Amino acid sequence: MKLKYVFLFVFLGLANITMAQQKEITLEEIWGEEKAFSTKGMDVLHSMNNGLQYTVLNTNKEEKTASVDKYDYKTLQKVETIVASTALNIEEAFSSYSFNADESKMILATEVEPVFRRSRLGIYYVYDIASKKITKISDNKIQEPTFSPNGKKVAFVYENNIYVKDLQSGAGSQITTDGVKNKIINGVTDWVYEEEFGFVRAFQWNAASDHIAFIRFDETEVPEFSMDVYGSELYPQQHVFKYPKAGEKNAEVSLYLYSLNAGKTSEINLSNYTDFYIPRIEWTNDPAVLSVQVINRHQNKLDLILYNAATNQKSIVIRETDKAYIDVTDNLTFLADNSFIWTSEKDGFNHIYHYKKDGKLINQVTKGLWEVTNYYGYDEDSDRVFYQSVENGSVNRDIYSIKINGKKKQRLSTKEGTNSAKFSANFTYYINTFSSVTTPPEYSLHLAKNGKLEKEIKNNADVKEKLGNYKISLKEFFTLTTAKGHALNAWMIKPADFDASKKYPVFMYQYSGPGSQQVANKWNSANDYWYQLLAQKGMIIVCVDGRGTGFKGSDFKKVTYKELGKYEVEDQIDAAIELGKRSYVDKDRIGIWGWSYGGFMSSNCILKGNDVFSMAIAVAPVTSWRFYDTIYTERYMQTPQENASGYDENSPINHVEKLKGDYLLVHGTGDDNVHVQNTMRMIDALIKANKQFDWMIYPDKNHGITGGNTRLHLYNKMTIFIENTLLKK
Repeated sequence: MKLKYVFLFVFLGLANITMAQQKEITLEEIWGEEKAFSTKGMDVLHSMNNGLQYTVLNTNKEEKTASVDKYDYKTLQKVETIVASTALNIEEAFSSYSFNADESKMILATEVEPVFRRSRLGIYYVYDIASKKITKISDNKIQEPTFSPNGKKVAFVYENNIYVKDLQSGAGSQITTDGVKNKIINGVTDWVYEEEFGFVRAFQWNAASDHIAFIRFDETEVPEFSMDVYGSELYPQQHVFKYPKAGEKNAEVSLYLYSLNAGKTSEINLSNYTDFYIPRIEWTNDPAVLSVQVINRHQNKLDLILYNAATNQKSIVIRETDKAYIDVTDNLTFLADNSFIWTSEKDGFNHIYHYKKDGKLINQVTKGLWEVTNYYGYDEDSDRVFYQSVENGSVNRDIYSIKINGKKKQRLSTKEGTNSAKFSANFTYYINTFSSVTTPPEYSLHLAKNGKLEKEIKNNADVKEKLGNYKISLKEFFTLTTAKGHALNAWMIKPADFDASKKYPVFMYQYSGPGSQQVANKWNSANDYWYQLLAQKGMIIVCVDGRGTGFKGSDFKKVTYKELGKYEVEDQIDAAIELGKRSYVDKDRIGIWGWSYGGFMSSNCILKGNDVFSMAIAVAPVTSWRFYDTIYTERYMQTPQENASGYDENSPINHVEKLKGDYLLVHGTGDDNVHVQNTMRMIDALIKANKQFDWMIYPDKNHGITGGNTRLHLYNKMTIFIENTLLKK
């Protein structure tokens, strides 16, 4: 859908912004302890099996207490407290919880500490709701404790081995014995799987609670990466972990089945595959049948395999291929008859499909030149599928239902902007989260059958009212068409006192990574307030989603295949050129910035577009794809051995001699994702080329560069750099 100034919103819903609103945003308000413009959210809730009630974890940070409370969907009133930390004999209040299948027991997490982005270690307890008895699962800090479906056992991982605890007898058994740090991992993922396939628990109970399937990682030959942790002691420590960089050795993965009745482990033969990944395993409703997704290293061939543990037979029920790559999702859903729902981009857009249990296509459930952006589930009683899509324009999100035969589609959400849903277990209700550029997050309860509003839950009208006292600018959505004819979604923020007869510097923001989106009709992030601050200082801020970004079809997204940093950079340069043609833009003062992939992009732009961009800021950038991990990089680039020119011609580290403008590099030394090696090697290359630049290193800070005063310091640093470059006459 072409966006020719479809959205031109007055930020606070006013016809005009009066000069009486002179209060200006400060960095301390955005990034200080106050977080003056933060909005209230909905607590993470768990829908109870009855579909009429839900539970929420309520915490009191001052008193260091926690409780799991039950609420009624229809009234939103509290029904009861299921468990409170004050009634338990535990060292620390619990910070998360999960139920067993019949909701008679809970696992409570305490003393939790992060390992990497998603993985956690903690002390866990089982709480029996009827008896109010609490049992510690292990005296050690463990990972991923999970109830068996019958609720009689808990499986977990400790020091890379899988254990099972019998909750009736209290006896424990060790399933694997070969786990060793930085060598063998059983039941949880290695670093690169966790980061790029987005999961940690690599074991699954079957429906009968008598088998556990698990993935084993042999990372013995994976190269190690080490980071110095400076801390506060006299000598720094070293953090060493396995990190496979593009083209290097991956962990060898294998799939195993443990029989609890026989006490025996057997390997599931996947000998037909070499150099592959197992990004998902999931038992079907048949307790003997396990589904396994296997994808090749290039990630352009994916097989969905059904393995029968009773017969030791396996069959490929779906084989997906793509000229570029296939995205792995969590959308696979087995229905009561073991037919299943699957999402795919095979017709050029992401859609929902229904297959028989043998893999024969029943029908394509959704169709159109638009994308399904979230699959919520299937309600057997009403025979309907619930999903989120961009049918109403690629910058918007709406909630829909449709019969599984693809008929009687119904739009459930009504407000234009970004809608997302959390459904009750039986699809009676859903809680809708809505926001737009003019409306801060609103939460409301709806009937799933027709989307009817039942009750307003929470809004953030106070934040909107507060912003009415500030000098806030408009946010304009538009389509920017480059000289090459590429129509790109974009937004622009001008100074509140904008004068078309003047010329303004332009500061561009982008991320640009494959399938991403920054131009979206939703409420402000913290960076949006920073952009308002910069607009107050007299500049225009622009964001353009170039080719390679998401939600406009696979051709648009996958054009960057094997050439990351070519077409996306071209689009940012061409967009800047088009902006420079506008009478109110000073084409000699156009800057660009980004974080992570965006830092890779901004670095490339200041180099390849050195006659267009006068400055750039790169935070935590990839400076050569040779430094980044296998799964992400090779998905889009294949290996460096196969595609050396794609890597080297589009990596900023190889273009430093082109630097003309002002360039600021920022990185945290504790970044386990995009290693500070990227910035150090970039610095070395710039020095060798005798190029002047600015840089900032944050000791022991990870990829997010947060903690304490760090964010405030970082944004002060960047603001001063912008003032000394773009705003300097």
